[in-house]
Amino acid sequence: MRIKLNRILTSEIFIPFLYRFARAYCRTLRLRVENEKAWMDYLKNGGTVFLCAWHQQFFSAIRHFQNYNVYNPSIMISQSRDGELISKIAKLSGWNPVRGSSSRGGKEALRDMIANLKKTKLAGHILDGPRGPSGIVKAGVIRLAHATDAVIVPVSVSAENAWYFNSWDKFLLPKPFSNVSLRFGNMLIFDKVKDEESFEKQRKLLEEIMPPPLQP
Repeated sequence: MRIKLNRILTSEIFIPFLYRFARAYCRTLRLRVENEKAWMDYLKNGGTVFLCAWHQQFFSAIRHFQNYNVYNPSIMISQSRDGELISKIAKLSGWNPVRGSSSRGGKEALRDMIANLKKTKLAGHILDGPRGPSGIVKAGVIRLAHATDAVIVPVSVSAENAWYFNSWDKFLLPKPFSNVSLRFGNMLIFDKVKDEESFEKQRKLLEEIMPPPLQP
């Protein structure tokens, strides 16, 4: 039964319906976007930008992030069954899903993300990956920034009223007609380093700069 359900959820018939439902749902949100202009100007002037958020908060950004599809941006999504669903939604939104994570296919996905980011200049990344732990920055984001000379732009979401799932990340779903803030942090530059200690300091610094995941 579970296998059959997964096939239905990832079918070519169901995915467009789910995509339209998600967009319609997001239209009910009273979205306020903050601090977008600086990194957009940097991108338009030839800079490379890497948008980074926690797994908990990506749903609220789906509709607004479709505005960036003209850049053909990439995003790394796991090879899990859940990832299959999310990757198809991302593709319909104009984003290029690169399949892989730290637990499976990560090396190949990292290589493809680097190639795509060098070409298109814009990509997105889920900092704590598909399985967490929540609020812990995985090392891949720093490696990608080093390899592409990209600035990292933290992305955070807050909602006036929301539901929180009983999942590892306490997934955030704003309630219909809620006031929601989508905030972009300042651009961060992480210079290339050779030793693991310096690399770890950069990873921890990004972890400290990112607004922590929201709590129920």
